[in-house]
Amino acid sequence: MDTFECITTKLDVREFSNQNVPGDIKSKILEAARMTGTGLNTQHWRFIIVEDRDNMKRLAQDSTSGGWAAGANFAVIVLTSPEHKFHMIDAGRVAQDMQLAAWNFGVASGLFTGIRENEIRRDFNIPDSLKATIVVCFGYPARELLGKKNRQPLEALVHREKFSR
Repeated sequence: MDTFECITTKLDVREFSNQNVPGDIKSKILEAARMTGTGLNTQHWRFIIVEDRDNMKRLAQDSTSGGWAAGANFAVIVLTSPEHKFHMIDAGRVAQDMQLAAWNFGVASGLFTGIRENEIRRDFNIPDSLKATIVVCFGYPARELLGKKNRQPLEALVHREKFSR
């Protein structure tokens, strides 16, 4: 899929089918994460792939906003190092790259940041030096996606040279 088409048609999904995502596609999604840039090329993030059904349920319970995650085929917990001021930007960059790589193969995704810190640390053995910043859940969509986004027109968002009202 063309990159621009991928960006303009990818929708966040919270309902997934029971179809399993093949291992080679999961590997490509993780490879996209690995290839994502980081501030100062620190490559400080780490990733926990969650595939086991019981662990997916646990992951959903460890969230304040991602109860739907239990229905995904798999998830990636993005861990970042808060010692870097740009760690949250890097988490967003890597989440977006994984989501676009997945969508290229017809795999949908959704993410959540509402995380119960103590519970996710305990359940997934996350070291104190890292923060569970974003969780991205993947799977084939439960229904056909039309790729129609409700967005403001470009003229309402872009200002030339200076911000104008």
